[in-house]
Amino acid sequence: MIVGILEWLHDTSFSAVMRDSIWAEPIVETIHVLTLAVFLGFVLLLDLRLLDVTMRDRRVSEMFEQLNPGLFGGFAVMVVTGLLLFSADPVSFYSTWFFKAKMIMLLLAGLNVLLFNVTLGRRLAEWDASPRTPSGAKAAGIASLVLWVCIVAAGRGIAYALPPP
Repeated sequence: MIVGILEWLHDTSFSAVMRDSIWAEPIVETIHVLTLAVFLGFVLLLDLRLLDVTMRDRRVSEMFEQLNPGLFGGFAVMVVTGLLLFSADPVSFYSTWFFKAKMIMLLLAGLNVLLFNVTLGRRLAEWDASPRTPSGAKAAGIASLVLWVCIVAAGRGIAYALPPP
């Protein structure tokens, strides 16, 4: 069933444009990678703050308030460009172990953010004045850093597992 849907997507004119255009894939890939760099910068700042490694003089709630718009905006652009890249050759992407691992880790990263936001994230202001962030926040920060390193590695693995366009 999934392969049938992916074959249908592969045969669409939109997919053909992404696959056959000289400029479409490189432009989308460039936007994807640049947005990834910006997004990971925000993630790194927030996670290192949760781990009490850097910017300990800044309130966590203030950092989240300032960085979340860029973080979520960057993530949205990454998702759109990632879907565009995927549409160029969905059957080949789906066939790689790296793609499947990346999707699982993206889901886990999303669950990590959701779990943080419905638990500790609701009480950011309560522990802002504390000299140390709670252990649960540190665990979320470590999980986030590990998952994003693995997501990037899996993304690069996809590029090496597929034949060049």
